[in-house]
Amino acid sequence: MGRSKPKKTKAGTAADKAALGAGFEDRFKNMTHEEVVAFLDRIEAVALPEDAQTVRNMAGTIRCLHETIQTKGISLDRVRAIAFGGITEKTRKVCPPKEPSSKASTKPKEPKPGHGPKGSKAFPSAEKVQVPHETLKSGDCCPECPKGRLYPHGRPAVMVRFVGMAPLDAKVFEREVLRCHDCGEVYKASAPKGVGPLKYDETVPAMSALFRFGAGFPFHRFARFQETLGVPLPASTLHDLVTKASWLLDPVLDALMQYAAQAELIHQDDTVMKILDRPDLLMRGKKERKGIYTTGLIAKSGVNRVALFITGFQHAGENLADLLKQRMAGLAKPVQVCDALAANKTGVMDTIVAHCLAHARRKFVEVVKYFPEECRTYLEALKVVYKNEAATEGMSPPERLAFHQEHSKPIMDDLERWLQEQVREKRVEPNSGLGQAIAYSLKHWQQLTLFLREPGIPLDNNLAERSLKRAIMHRKNSMFYKTQKGARVGDLYMSLIHSAELNQVNPFDYLVALLRNHAFVEENPEEWLPWNYLETLAGITAG
Repeated sequence: MGRSKPKKTKAGTAADKAALGAGFEDRFKNMTHEEVVAFLDRIEAVALPEDAQTVRNMAGTIRCLHETIQTKGISLDRVRAIAFGGITEKTRKVCPPKEPSSKASTKPKEPKPGHGPKGSKAFPSAEKVQVPHETLKSGDCCPECPKGRLYPHGRPAVMVRFVGMAPLDAKVFEREVLRCHDCGEVYKASAPKGVGPLKYDETVPAMSALFRFGAGFPFHRFARFQETLGVPLPASTLHDLVTKASWLLDPVLDALMQYAAQAELIHQDDTVMKILDRPDLLMRGKKERKGIYTTGLIAKSGVNRVALFITGFQHAGENLADLLKQRMAGLAKPVQVCDALAANKTGVMDTIVAHCLAHARRKFVEVVKYFPEECRTYLEALKVVYKNEAATEGMSPPERLAFHQEHSKPIMDDLERWLQEQVREKRVEPNSGLGQAIAYSLKHWQQLTLFLREPGIPLDNNLAERSLKRAIMHRKNSMFYKTQKGARVGDLYMSLIHSAELNQVNPFDYLVALLRNHAFVEENPEEWLPWNYLETLAGITAG
């Protein structure tokens, strides 16, 4: 009888699996490239050539599988962040300190600026009511000490009272009607003084546009909200009023685009959008484009800022190239702030490119779970740079540049050397998530560190990303534009509203002023931009 194979017990199988798992963890998962090479050299020294080659193939396969799992995990994390919202990218959250600080601070933390009760200056649009003392006035004797006299203190005691109201209100004027019992002539009372002949005041399309394109309320939702408040207004009426009013605002948008084309610095980014009816689908180059994008451009010229939204088949780079065709000859090259996507550089334009440091940082945040120590080095370095940026608040561009050259340049130089060492000494696999993050930073290092060589260059493109949240909010609430014309209307209002906000101007008051003075606006639209319209309005009122 032949010898039978010993049966493997369940316990033995589990132990073997545990040993294999531990061996994989210790031998391959956390081994560096140099350690793997040394391990395979030791195998070749004691094993047969064919066995050594088999082990080498197995090690390569395991390493490849591990990298694939990491890549899939990173991709799944991105999908998870898109669907459910990403975690914070702050360094202390994604890379917590190795050891908690032993020195517990007993000093209470000071609240951040902006917390606590707000003073009267925080309500510039609120109605101010002067309330005199009910029994006393300046010059009276003090009730407590007869020798003293009262005088104005200078600072009033502020009390703020909030009142709720419908966004759109209506007044019903019941004019008396008289009729002669003999001749039958009818006499109607005239409308009260100050009530114009129009059914809808200019404030109606202004408020409707602000809710629609400033707060993301679709017209049907806004109409239902108005109906619950007892002032019904159909969604179709709201749409028509806002669309007709946009025709009066076109000159201002053209003036804003002309001003933005002369700016010294322009942020750009885009996001996908959807238009249902697209009869103007055109050939772009050799391919027919089907994708729709909304581009956000933020132009800065001195202290003034302009926000532009453009929806269509073109990418951000092509829209910027079209805008710069309006740039006057002889001006210096504008600075173009964007991420490193090829779509941001499509088009013929002569600019100085600065890339977004936050995008490069985000690539390390995405892989921090798999490469914690390496990512910590990168994130901690940028944490100091961003603290230096916060310290430059209030400085002029030359002062800010000198500050960064003194305090941030040594940190960025050390970081560049560290990145190069990781590649040169083969401490990281080029195709891994960390390898790709390092390659991105090294490839675009000159554009990422432009703020160390040129005055006024921002560290990142967050300004454009924040502005695009208006378009993203529209996409989440309304899902699409029905027509290209509707997209044009949305771009116009978002551009005017966000430009007003960037210049600390009340967007509702701004839109109302433009609509009520549309005849003057059409004549000289450049005098009705967010930063100078109040001066123009005061001149008209005085005249």
